Amino acid sequence: MTSTGTLPHHAVVIFSGGIDSTTAAFQLAVNGARLTLLSVNYGQQHQVELRHAADLAAVLQAPHHVIDLRSLGTLLRGSALTDDSVNVPDGHYTSSSMRSTVVPHRNALMLDLAVAVALGQGADAVVFGAHAGDHPIYPDCRPSFVTAYTEMVHVANEGFRPKGFQVLAPFLTRTKADIVRIGSGLGVPYERTWSCYKGGDRHCGTCGTCVERREAFTLAEVPDPTRYTDALPQAVAS
Repeated sequence: MTSTGTLPHHAVVIFSGGIDSTTAAFQLAVNGARLTLLSVNYGQQHQVELRHAADLAAVLQAPHHVIDLRSLGTLLRGSALTDDSVNVPDGHYTSSSMRSTVVPHRNALMLDLAVAVALGQGADAVVFGAHAGDHPIYPDCRPSFVTAYTEMVHVANEGFRPKGFQVLAPFLTRTKADIVRIGSGLGVPYERTWSCYKGGDRHCGTCGTCVERREAFTLAEVPDPTRYTDALPQAVAS
């Protein structure tokens, strides 16, 4: 792990099947941690990610659970990920247009579920894949959120949580390229991960997460195994 925490014995990982959560899970597994992988179906348009999460869980030989929150997703209007009337924007991930991909309180909701599962199973940590590139757009991926949420967990579960229980975001100060470099060294099968918010048969290559994905492999100098519908490489933002 990084300076954000020590290696847990048993971690519940919020697992989307994307680059970040998959790399975090592999890093934990390589270092001997027991894993429980937790995915959430909240009615996201890119539910293809859940199939990739299940596939990767099999590779990791870790238990994988999908929590069904689709009824909640129908109430989360205004986000391109849950509202069919809002188009998923193209462009760079840090563009202001990506604000339309914010799902209200998403990470807090998922972390609440993960904490409940962790405490129920006697795990000593929950882990999610927020990284530095998320900070401009997503407030629930910033260090201040992780600090505040951790304090809330400790207060809300006083006397019922294992000593040293942790909320970990191991890539909180890392870039996406850093994560790809780390995962490449761990042998993460990135061709089996999913990032695209449009949820087609292939990565579209143009939405914010696809542009960020391409950029990360380019900057990390790691071959990109992804099959894109748009076969032309995107320019790397300066």
